[in-house]
Amino acid sequence: MLVLRSAALFVVAALFEIGGAWLVWQGVRENRGWLWAAGGVLALGAYGFVATFQPDAHFGRVLAAYGGIFVAGSILWGVVADGYRPDRWDITGALICLAGMAVIMYAPRGN
Repeated sequence: MLVLRSAALFVVAALFEIGGAWLVWQGVRENRGWLWAAGGVLALGAYGFVATFQPDAHFGRVLAAYGGIFVAGSILWGVVADGYRPDRWDITGALICLAGMAVIMYAPRGN
């Protein structure tokens, strides 16, 4: 049950993190206005809040695992939101990141 809870938190946090970064990008780089950017900053704050609910209490481990989720999720977000077409190396890299996240978070520990 802890793995399912953790995975659900990763999904929610990824939506806030990637969505927040995308909103800032849209607001500043695509000239949609500062309200978009401000919404992105709020979403990024929500990401940090959601991350604190991970069952693992080690900040470094959780943050490193979110890095893997961010890589894979960003590619997926780009496909859905911006029409990005990943090549085989993008997909390979994303899968490696997800495998790394799984090892970091869910490998058996001796403690």
